[in-house]
Amino acid sequence: MNLNELLQAASTQLEAAGLAYGHGTTNAHDEAVWLTLWQLGLPLDSALDELAERACSEAEVAAVQALIQQRIATRQPAAYLTHEAWLQGVPFYVDERVIVPRSFLAEFIAAAEGAESIDGWLGEHTQQVLDLCTGNGSLAVLAALAWPEVQVDAADLSTDALAVARINVDQHGLQDRIKLIESDGWANLPGSYDLILCNPPYVCRQGMDELPAEYRAEPLISLDGGTQGSADGMDFVRHLLAHALEHLNEHGVLLLEIGNEREHFERAFPTLLAYWPETSAGEGPVLLLTRENLADWAATKDIT
Repeated sequence: MNLNELLQAASTQLEAAGLAYGHGTTNAHDEAVWLTLWQLGLPLDSALDELAERACSEAEVAAVQALIQQRIATRQPAAYLTHEAWLQGVPFYVDERVIVPRSFLAEFIAAAEGAESIDGWLGEHTQQVLDLCTGNGSLAVLAALAWPEVQVDAADLSTDALAVARINVDQHGLQDRIKLIESDGWANLPGSYDLILCNPPYVCRQGMDELPAEYRAEPLISLDGGTQGSADGMDFVRHLLAHALEHLNEHGVLLLEIGNEREHFERAFPTLLAYWPETSAGEGPVLLLTRENLADWAATKDIT
């Protein structure tokens, strides 16, 4: 069996299994390519047309087929099987202690195609960065790589997540520029920042009920935005915004991801003027708030 035949067989198996994607790939074919190349030890950006006729040994075929069957049987994201995920071209270690990194915020850090630039809100004053709800630390690492002059605090409630983040910080040699902090929201973060990045739990109750198995394999605390009992998924976001003004420097900005929950956000914060920059998925997954936005909202929220 050559590589092309092996890929076709793997893709057919995944397609027939009716799996859910979104943890690095969006379809069965791309997932088959990822798992097959990884199992064979080939670069994930390999030119498939040049490798199509590459002969695969019986042992290689068996190993790939076993990995494909594991993906189907467990319904775990592929990244949990390979312990590797890529975000904006940068590799990260992942396991079941953290959600698989896929944040739209990474597009703004990396100035990716399809994402609007946020350079107008940043500048020489941007020195202190916070990645709140850091998970595996990927956004903190990307920020430190993109802006060599900044110091980054990376905070999370989960000690398990911070253990994974430590692996990634160390692997990228950023121990001197990224500080990992265990914190329940703002609790252990007395300082203030020029840029706050936050990809919090924001999935609403209906969304949680409809999650496919691949997403339910992730730590639900990182997804469920209704842990305090609300149905709109905005529990953590309410806590975040209630105290954000205290943690933003004069020209500081907050970049917040809320995925598909824009309607719930706007209903929860009707007087908060936010800017919705363009992402690769259009407007809506991410919003930007300035200190001025938050100050104006703080002055009116109690009477509206």
